[in-house]
Amino acid sequence: MIQITSSAFYQGEVIPKQYTCDGAGINPPLNFSNIPQEAKSLVLIVDDPDAPIGTFTHWLVWNISPQTLEIKENSLPQNAVEGTNTSGRTKYISPCPPSGQHRYFFKIYALDIILNLSSNSDRKVLENAMTGHVLDNGELMGVYQRS
Repeated sequence: MIQITSSAFYQGEVIPKQYTCDGAGINPPLNFSNIPQEAKSLVLIVDDPDAPIGTFTHWLVWNISPQTLEIKENSLPQNAVEGTNTSGRTKYISPCPPSGQHRYFFKIYALDIILNLSSNSDRKVLENAMTGHVLDNGELMGVYQRS
């Protein structure tokens, strides 16, 4: 299992305000370990399954080098591609629940291929391209509730 952690929050803890719409709205720092040796690329999917409209995809990033051990806050790994999130944009959309506490999942996948997708690809296109190519995965979950 790939380990995904953050120096900003631990599994199940509150995501600090600076990484939400109540703060700077930047992506939190993420660290990866136990990436399979045979991995050709990594995919990161950040989503909120508690959104009123159904699962809201906050960030799609693929073709991350398998040598990448961290994504610094407010940054994108070199040569990685951002896809189109639920809001129709190609960027990180910070947690901003309309009401109540929501869960935010940071999911990492190791693939045996490099994906040939344009940045206007959405989650459905990404997941279809990943089918049959996932070597391993891991996830980190944080929560947030607007005050």
